[in-house]
Amino acid sequence: MADLFIKQAKEYQQTRPSYTPELLQFITSKTPNHDLVWDVGCGSGQAAILLAGVYKNVVGTDTSEQQLSYASKLPNIRYVQTPPNMPLSDLEHKVAAQETVDLVTVAQALHWFDLPTFYEQVKWVLKKPNGILAVWCYISPTVNEAVDTVFLKLYKASGPYWDQARKVVDDRYRNIDFPFEPVDGMDHTGPFEFVTERTMDLDDYLTYIRSWSAYQTAKTKGIELLSEDVIQNFERAWALEDGNQKVVRYPVFLRIGKVWKD
Repeated sequence: MADLFIKQAKEYQQTRPSYTPELLQFITSKTPNHDLVWDVGCGSGQAAILLAGVYKNVVGTDTSEQQLSYASKLPNIRYVQTPPNMPLSDLEHKVAAQETVDLVTVAQALHWFDLPTFYEQVKWVLKKPNGILAVWCYISPTVNEAVDTVFLKLYKASGPYWDQARKVVDDRYRNIDFPFEPVDGMDHTGPFEFVTERTMDLDDYLTYIRSWSAYQTAKTKGIELLSEDVIQNFERAWALEDGNQKVVRYPVFLRIGKVWKD
């Protein structure tokens, strides 16, 4: 999975969305303590940097050393490069001791994981009975009708170049295996919907598209998804409304649950 994002690590860091205070507050309100978070598949640290403002310590892990090189640094964040399938025996050394983690988070990455292995790790590190797992994904962004029309045509054309795991994101994590109990005050584990926004100009928006794994996969096959014609279509659509800076909205879908006591 890490190989899909190595070539565009810088673009990923520059254009991927951050997450709203509403999402962060909802998640952090469900953990009785705010001592330690494990942010898995942290990439360039979009979630880790926010969690570090609430929790005493954050451990961010990712399989891509290049992604981690672009991550924001804070004194209470420790970034660790890990293998794709980290054995349980390495957890204490690389992440944390057994039953010491308040919260495990996965932002836009769960669909890449070997879920049985990962869930075994989650159950090992989380405090019992109040440890929380929160995972979320965001789907295709929206700008306005004109831009979205061009985008949807491009997204359809990109279909053959996405990994099969992308279908789980397009499904908004509705049917992903999630064997955890609802958190206090909830009668299900989601998905719960939020929206995150980022202000972009057209160059930023096109750079976001170039950060797709599908874009890079197509390029290795000699296909330029952002052809001159497609870029011109985006330019015309972007110019229909005043101002080059536009609000880009990403729908976010959260699954959240607590670990049971064995």
